[in-house]
Order: sequence, then C-alpha cells, then structure tokens
Amino acid sequence: MSAIENIFKAYDVRGKVGSELTAEVAGKIGRAFADWLPDDGAVAVGRDMRPDSKELADAIIEGLIEQGRDVWDIGEVTSDMIYFATGKFGLAGGVVITASHNPGAYNGIKFCREEAKPIGEESGLFEIRDKVVADSFESSTAKGTVTQKDVVEDWITHVLSFVDASKMKPLHIAVDAGNGMAGKIFPELEPYVPFQVEELYFELDGTFPNHIANPLEPKNLVDVQKAIKQHGCDAGVAFDGDGDRAVLLDEKGELVTGTVLTAILAEYFLKEYPGATVLHNAICGRAAVEAIEKAGGKAVRTRVGHSFIKGEMRKNNAVFAGEHSGHYYFKDNYMADSGLIAAVIGLYILSLSGKKLSELTAPYRKAYVQISETNFEVEDKKAMLEKIAKEFEGQETDMLDGLTVNFKDAWFNVRPSNTEPLLRLNAEAKTKAELDELVAKVTALITS
Repeated sequence: MSAIENIFKAYDVRGKVGSELTAEVAGKIGRAFADWLPDDGAVAVGRDMRPDSKELADAIIEGLIEQGRDVWDIGEVTSDMIYFATGKFGLAGGVVITASHNPGAYNGIKFCREEAKPIGEESGLFEIRDKVVADSFESSTAKGTVTQKDVVEDWITHVLSFVDASKMKPLHIAVDAGNGMAGKIFPELEPYVPFQVEELYFELDGTFPNHIANPLEPKNLVDVQKAIKQHGCDAGVAFDGDGDRAVLLDEKGELVTGTVLTAILAEYFLKEYPGATVLHNAICGRAAVEAIEKAGGKAVRTRVGHSFIKGEMRKNNAVFAGEHSGHYYFKDNYMADSGLIAAVIGLYILSLSGKKLSELTAPYRKAYVQISETNFEVEDKKAMLEKIAKEFEGQETDMLDGLTVNFKDAWFNVRPSNTEPLLRLNAEAKTKAELDELVAKVTALITS
C-alpha cells in the first residue's frame, strides 16, 4: 500500500503531519474531491486549531478552486458545523481539516456531500483516494472563487432549536474543551442558556498541552472531575478535539456512558415522535434498547461508525441514533452527529427533571455492568474471530460488526479495527461477577 493510500481510513483521512499528510497531498485531495462530488455548487471548508490546519485548509481550497469549485471558507469550526453548513445552505459538499482526538502530531480530513451525507469507504472515499493516487484530474476552464463565511450565529440558533431555552432552569456546570474547538464555540452558546460555567482549557491549542482531547480515556476526565467536586457543580461536559463528541458527567464526577445517554435522548425524541425508529450501534448496551422499546420506539441495531449510521438513518427514517462512543445523530440535524446538540439536550433534560444527574441516570446504570472497550493486538484478526465463534457454537451470534455473542443476561462483541492489527472487546452482564467471568474467558481465548 502506498503512503497516500495508507492515510485514507474507513471514515476519513488521517496521517502524520509533514510526512504523511502534507499541503501537496491536501491540494490533490481537494482536486479529487471537487471532481468526485455528484452535485454542482459550492463546497464549505473549515478547520480545527492544530498548528498546520490552516495550511492544509488553504491547500484543499486551492485544489477545489483549481477544479472550478466555489468555496465557502468558514474558518475555525467544530466538525459538526461543517455538516450543518452543508445541509443548511444547500452546498455540494463540505470538508473539515481535523484529526479529532488524535495527538498533535497528526492531522486529518473529514468529508460530506450534499445534504451532509456521509463519505466513507463504502460511499466514495476510496474513489477519491484512487483519483489522488492516479494523480488524474479533470481539466477546468475557469477557477472557482473563495468567500469568507461566518456560520456561528446560525449554528447556535440551530442548536437551541432542539430545546425550549425559555424553560431551562439554572445549572452550574464544568466544561472541559481540552484546548479543542469547543473552546471557541461553547462560549457562543453561553449567553443564551442559564448556565454558570467553569471553563477548563478553552484556549485553542492543537498541541494539547494539558491532556489529549479524548473524553473516552478516563485519565482525560480527571481535571473536569476535580472541577465538578471543587465547585459543587450539577454536571460536567467534556468534548473531543473537533467538538463533534461530548460526554456528560454527573455531580459526583461519574461518567454518563454513551449507552445511558442514548437511552435518555431516545426517550426525549420518542415523546416528540411517538413510535419512531431509533438506531443504536452494535456495542451499545441493552439498557438503551430496552429504553427505546419501553418508550414505544423501534430499536434498530447498526454497525459502529458515522458513515454507516448516517446511511442507516436515512434508510430507516430514524429520528435519532446513539453510539456507545459518545457520538449522537439527529434527524433534524441533517442526520449528522453533534456533541454540542447532545450536551445541550442532556443538560436541558436535567434542568427540567428536578433531580440530580446521578438520580436521573440511576435506572439505566443499575440494569447492567459494562467494561470499557479493551484492545488486543492480533496478527490474524479473521482467524481469531473464527476461533472465538467456534468456542461459542450453540449460542446466539451475529456478524453485523465483528462477532457478537448473546446470552440470557450478558453479551460480548469482538470487532476488528479498520486501521490497526487490533481486536476490540466490549462486554456487558447483569452482575460484575458474570461480567468478569465472561471477559476472562474471551480474553484467555484471544491471548492464548
């Protein structure tokens, strides 16, 4: 596999700055994307706060206009704002320069097409890759133009459309932006909501001097947990680097898992859309499924990953979708994910409930016990999955996304990484003893 091919992953482009992902490569990607897009029209380009993101964005823009595409340069934004701009203003596509939660040595590119439709390995990304590798682009008779656009005010208005801000009651919260893009955008929301906010690491810094902006790693939540306790906050929020993912923490500093928040948000939308379809990914816990069904919704299970989920949302006309990893998708957000929308709705529900967040989440937390996703290095992932499947012959299994094995009161999923020689294990059971026993058995199979 060539160096260029290697940076095209399942859902986006990711590579090391200066060696794998350079301005020259980005310019070619811009040209290929311009040629590939099905619709005529302008393309939105945004970027995060990493030191080289502007250089890469400028190269993408040059590639787009070289092919005759007009460009909306919307500057430093969260990734969900690219999806919004593309959908809201009827653009042909969108590009954002970001490596999300990856360390500062990396950068990347996320794409969408008209109506914020996803572009992944099965929906055009590898076709764009092949154009870049072939270094073959269509000839254009005229260059496109570049227009500077500010979509922040429109975005905040859109975010607030998911709640009735006039009913929201005051909350004291701690917010950790991780020196990522939420540090620029969250303050734009603050004048419109009755929140007293303890701001952590709102200074934009793509070198991540305090901690990596990945809220799924427990070590990256230590600072916001301390702030919650120190200031007596009602809740906390931690964002990833590009702001499209958010996690909530309760007043004790305990994480509200993606499964639990999926359950809570699903119930919220099913009150407005009775009987609607709600998607949950293959590693969401049973508490989410049970909440969807109890609220009268139709629960549909899907593969992990935004490009798959967005496609399934359109196919099933789903009103909402949740991933255990903290990505949440909304029909009224062009079927796209947003960390800010999820956080605002979650805090809105809390403010109206009259309860502490730990009390609000307790029914979902008590039902099952889950492990954090655990990775194992495996040379032959396919052979290992076959080995595990054979060991559990006779149980209910499926291969929707890796291997899932279901038991009466437990389940586990082992799925291969798209980019690394890793198998990822998720598991859940009614009790910790059952969970420990199940995890030990699967771990022994993988490591023996």
